[in-house]
Amino acid sequence: MIGKIISHFKVLEKLGEGGMGDVYRAEDTNLDRIVAVKFLPVAMTRDKDMKTRFIHEAKAASSLQHNNIYTIHEIDETEEEQLFIVMDCYEGKTVEEKTKRGPLEVEEALDIAIQIAQGLDKAHKKKIIHRDIKSANIIVTTDGVVKIVDFGIAKLAGQTRVTKDGTSLGTVSYMSPEQTLGKEVDHRTDIWSLGVVLYEMLTGLQPFQGDYEQAVVYSIMNEEPEPPTGLRTGIPMELERIVTKTLAKDPNERYQHLDEIITELKNVQDIVETLTNAGSDAALSEQPSSIAVLPFLNLSNDPENEYFSDGLAEDLLNLLTKITGLRVASRTSSFVFKGKSQDIREIGRALNVGTVLEGSVRKVGNHLRITAQLINVSDGFHLWSEKFDRELKDVFAIQDEITENIAKTLKVLLTKKEKDAIEIVHSYNHEAYEYYLQGRTLFHQWRKQGFLTAVKLFKKAIKIDPKYAVAHGGIADCYALLFMYWNSDNKFLKEAQKYSSIALDLAPNLSEVQVSKGLAYSIIKNYEEAEKSFQTAIKLSSTCFDAYYWSARTQFVQGNIEQATRMYEKAIEYRPDDFQSQLFLASIYNKQGNKGKARSLSLSAIKNAEQHLRLNPDNTRALYLGAGALIMAGFKERGLEWANRALEIEPDEPAVLYNVACIYSISGKIEEALDILEKWVNIGFGSAAWIKIDPDFDPLRDHPRFQKIVAKYSG
Repeated sequence: MIGKIISHFKVLEKLGEGGMGDVYRAEDTNLDRIVAVKFLPVAMTRDKDMKTRFIHEAKAASSLQHNNIYTIHEIDETEEEQLFIVMDCYEGKTVEEKTKRGPLEVEEALDIAIQIAQGLDKAHKKKIIHRDIKSANIIVTTDGVVKIVDFGIAKLAGQTRVTKDGTSLGTVSYMSPEQTLGKEVDHRTDIWSLGVVLYEMLTGLQPFQGDYEQAVVYSIMNEEPEPPTGLRTGIPMELERIVTKTLAKDPNERYQHLDEIITELKNVQDIVETLTNAGSDAALSEQPSSIAVLPFLNLSNDPENEYFSDGLAEDLLNLLTKITGLRVASRTSSFVFKGKSQDIREIGRALNVGTVLEGSVRKVGNHLRITAQLINVSDGFHLWSEKFDRELKDVFAIQDEITENIAKTLKVLLTKKEKDAIEIVHSYNHEAYEYYLQGRTLFHQWRKQGFLTAVKLFKKAIKIDPKYAVAHGGIADCYALLFMYWNSDNKFLKEAQKYSSIALDLAPNLSEVQVSKGLAYSIIKNYEEAEKSFQTAIKLSSTCFDAYYWSARTQFVQGNIEQATRMYEKAIEYRPDDFQSQLFLASIYNKQGNKGKARSLSLSAIKNAEQHLRLNPDNTRALYLGAGALIMAGFKERGLEWANRALEIEPDEPAVLYNVACIYSISGKIEEALDILEKWVNIGFGSAAWIKIDPDFDPLRDHPRFQKIVAKYSG
């Protein structure tokens, strides 16, 4: 073909080939421009009726004037009656070519997906279905503009069953279940295929694979693909949810129209862009003394030792937070990467830290082998590493040694007060320590039964070591939170008071113990003493997040909004990955009319809640607080979905009921909010003061049912 003149087109070079025909670059000798000419296989147009139908389809496609759809200039045939299409020639790469090098950046994948969806939406509104959306049919020009090619060809190919040269396998990989069965398809088959392309861009893999065509079809019909977040970090859960919905096997469970997808993809794009700008690499260079402690790998034969390796990493994390000059990523964020093989540099960027501590633990009887290495995120090199072969009783000395070496390596000054605080945390009895670690594991589940079981384990720890201060504090915290969120039984009040007082007597210079006492005071509404304890904790450790957080909560309950705002701001400063403090402060700003600050904090809270949900998908607290952030940021539908999901998981949980009522209230679902609140009152809840001052209930305040609820609760 090279050099031939077909009609008034001089063929210059071959650009590609496939089952749908061969494509050439050509010169339009009439208009002196470069075009692309696609010659269709003779088999596809041999039948006159088929040829007529194809020309009709191609004419319809040529009427689609849209920036994301390739432009058809002419349809003609050679002297040998071979049809060809003349269209714009674009400089760029197909998505197939781009993903061969690996997954695309989330921002780029979102941009391409939105443009594909916009082009398809235009076609669908013209009653035109593509039927063969795949990465090879999506061109991204050098200017970043997406062009969808091969409209009109797919229908003809289906009629002639063209599956030559191994091309069917690639095409089948993008087919919807109904398409693989040969059923009549509608526009929702394009929605499925768009989901496959989006999955491929995000992961570098196709969701449905097999060694031969029938295996791929079986996978499409019967298997669910690996979630994108399981293959790669940094993918927002909302984006994963969009992919999952596009790939619903039942067309009725997919998105029904592309404008829905476009709206939701743009919402995610908004979140990603905002957070990317807020957490650029420049922020890393400004805070070189920052660290994330990853869960240590359990190399023991016994999987039950998982709590020990996790607990060891968490203890190191907590010890490092006591160092004033060091910013430490929270457990919620760093433990997202548990069990995932990920490049340290990617983890560092995701957590916005300059260094990462990782390690492993092998525990056999009383023998312990611990390895630890501190890695520089910018280049991936080790800054410090050590292996410890010791007895189990030496675990605390190992932790102290690791902490001091990190401080020394990062050139962070470890004061005498901080050294003393680190040393008094431990029990120095390894058996008590193991019970304590098991209790902390359950404590982090943030569930009623988890707290009750944690209490039993903490009590076993103090039976072995009655002077174990943080174990006493752990019991006090469990009882305080049980009273606050699950059961307003006075026995929980008394137990919280009892154990927090013992902890305070044992270790008055430990910030964790002062926080426990402050929390115990707050639930009996002794706010003055509670604040004294929180401020003492801050004096002992200026980086103590829990002291700032609970102080803010206590100030808010009293209506001291200015003080609450200041404490929330400090809490966020020391733990910027905590979604709770961000959301509560966003709510205050929203109430004050500062919509810009409220939305910015809400977007950050959404990201952090998503990270937490990757670690624990059924964590209802992350769901209902994240729902509040979504609604405040303008994503009402998604917020209601999260809230309803929390309600499905724990329909009789008082804390869930209260917060879902908040979500319904700010969403304008007034009667539904009141229904939930009435159920909440009947079940019981510990923090009566909140309902009177919570701004989320402002839309309900004049409603007689709400006033009745307040009166009943107050009574």
